[in-house]
Order: sequence, then structure tokens, then C-alpha cells
Amino acid sequence: MEAFLPDENKVLLSDGSAVTYDWLVVAIGIQLNWSLIKGLDGNLGKNGITSNYLFETAPYTFECIKNFKGGKAIFTMPNTPIKCGGAPQKIMYLAADYFRKHGLLNKADIHFYSGMGSIFAVKKYAETLNKVIERYGIKTHYKHNLVEIRADKKEAVFETEQDGQVVQVVENYDFIHVTPPQSAPDVIRKSPLAVPNSPLGWLDVDKYTLRHNRYANVFGVGDNTSTPNAKTAAALRKQVPVLVENLYNSIKGQPLTATYSGYGCCPLVTGYGKLVLAEFDYNNEPVETFPIDQGKERWTMYQLKKWILPWYYWNRVLRGVAS
Repeated sequence: MEAFLPDENKVLLSDGSAVTYDWLVVAIGIQLNWSLIKGLDGNLGKNGITSNYLFETAPYTFECIKNFKGGKAIFTMPNTPIKCGGAPQKIMYLAADYFRKHGLLNKADIHFYSGMGSIFAVKKYAETLNKVIERYGIKTHYKHNLVEIRADKKEAVFETEQDGQVVQVVENYDFIHVTPPQSAPDVIRKSPLAVPNSPLGWLDVDKYTLRHNRYANVFGVGDNTSTPNAKTAAALRKQVPVLVENLYNSIKGQPLTATYSGYGCCPLVTGYGKLVLAEFDYNNEPVETFPIDQGKERWTMYQLKKWILPWYYWNRVLRGVAS
């Protein structure tokens, strides 16, 4: 896909052809912007620099963890929305628990550098996660955004604000797990469909109806939209029925009656056999499925994540039979 031309009800394809439409649903996911981290190109996947956000480098993450004998381990999260917002934490907690199980936790200097302002936006779950951080002895650094890797020196460069000025902080590492900054795909970001004057270029939709704010015959769903929810498969599962009903009503010239609440779910693995199942809405209020306190670490929720949710995803969600 090369371009959206919504004023002409047309989409340009990469082979030069064009497709016209009466109604358009945009669901092309999120873009990983690796190039925004200077020095990362050519160094990712070796010399202790890894990321689970690439299929090719995910196995190297475990190699780094297995071969870790002590020193400084850094885990990063950017200052942009990301797909699976809990993923940067989950691998950090698993690494810390692996170090603990192998008698290395007291030799590990673990740091979490996040471009965000806290460990989690929902207070209930944040309280639990802060206890997990304390248990592992993890040092947190908020509003620190990774901008450069100096692989030859094993240094990571972060930008933060001090006294109203943007400054750079340089930290050494022995092992670093990188989560890249993310945005809408360029084809949306550079089109009239994007949120005006937004550098991240999300598809500009109403957060409740999922219809575009300026083009009435365009809808969006999933990670590429401007809806301020956690970008997760669980969110998509709740968005799709809303999209279908509102698209149908729109085609029939009827009012849009379905509403998306901002539901999102983050299964936060906090160690081997431990998980916090965070479910919440636009107001960052818990919206929990089970009749238990989901703010606690639980073995049962870990089993749900390990065995049931993968089956549910492949056999129910992708088949369109889960709402």
C-alpha cells in the first residue's frame, strides 16, 4: 500500500494501481521505529544488545540471560505507545527471576529506564508491580527515553528533563533489552487520515465509535488508531464488534449505537509461575473478568496465560467468535 486518498475514496497500491471504495476500514497495525535509536542498526542481536520485539532476536534474549554472570542489565521502554505495553516489564521480571533461581540476583544490577512517568497507569496494578520491583531490587528511572546505543563502549544514552531542559544521561551496561519507539505506519502518518499535527500519526478516529473524525465513510480498528487504550489483542477483541455494528449502521444511514469502553488487558508475568492479569478501561479503572482480586500475583493466572489464552487467541479471537 502506497497512499490513502480519502478525498477521492481511493487507496493507491504498491504496484501503481488504485482501488476505490465506498467504505474503508483501516487495520494495518503499528510501526516499530528502530532507526530512531542511533547506533542500534547493525548491533542488535549481538554484544549483549537484544529485543523481544523482533522474531529474529528474541532467542538471543534468552542467550543473554543464560550467559549473564553478573553486572548491569538494562531494560528500556520508549515514551510512545507500544504494542503489548507490559512486554518490556515481563522480560525484565523473568530475567530477574532467572537470576534469582541461579543464585545471581545479588550480582545483578537491574535497571528499568522508561520514557513513561510510572510503572503502570492503573494504580491497583502499579502497587503490586512496585512490590515486585522491590523484591528483585530493580532500580527504576522514569521519563528517560533511549536515543542512542554506543555498542563499542557498551553505553546507552537517554534523554530526560532536568530543570526544564532536555539533557542526556549516559549509562553503561553489560546486557540491554531494547523496546523500540512506535507509531502509526508511515502510510497513515503521511496521509489526511492521521491526527492533524501529530508526530506519531495515529488514524484519527472517535475513541467510542471508531469512526474517523473527519471522513464519515472511514473506520479504524486495532493498534493503528488514535484510541488512547492499551494496544493489545484484548483491546482489538472488544473493538471489532463495535466496529461491525457501527459500520453496518453507518451504511444503512442509521445512528452509531455501539460504544468501545477502552477495554484493555495486560497479562503481566512477574516471574516463573506468577502473573498479574490487569484489565482496565479508558479511565484506568479495573474491569476484571474473574471473581478474585486480579491485582495479586497468581499461579492460576500464569497457567491461564501459558495454556488457555494462546488457544483462545488462535481458535476463537482470530475466527471472529470471541467478543
